[in-house]
Amino acid sequence: HVQLVESGGESVQAGGSLRLSCVASGATQDIGCMGWFRQVPGLEREGIGSIDSDGITTYADSLKARFTISRVNAKNTLYLQMNSLTVEDTAMYYCTADYSDYAVDSYEFEYWGQGTQVTVS
Repeated sequence: HVQLVESGGESVQAGGSLRLSCVASGATQDIGCMGWFRQVPGLEREGIGSIDSDGITTYADSLKARFTISRVNAKNTLYLQMNSLTVEDTAMYYCTADYSDYAVDSYEFEYWGQGTQVTVS
């Protein structure tokens, strides 16, 4: 079993940057793919991107110019760097993980964090 805890969400002005972190604990030695999703109340959860154990990333086309996913396996930590933020980026951001080494859609990820709120104004 894996536990995920996100941090770094806060209120930021439009045009600013923010870096989210996600620390994994538990059975982390078998984690393959990790990812980030976001959700606005009343809307479907949106995939941001994912990264496999070798650091190969996949992004949603609409976000890849501004968002960067990285991970430090030795620290069991996943990051999301967000630049040029707009009010449309306001959402709850979720970290995910799975034992498979490739996952993109939300149903492919077994483990989820509780989320961290990002508000852009």
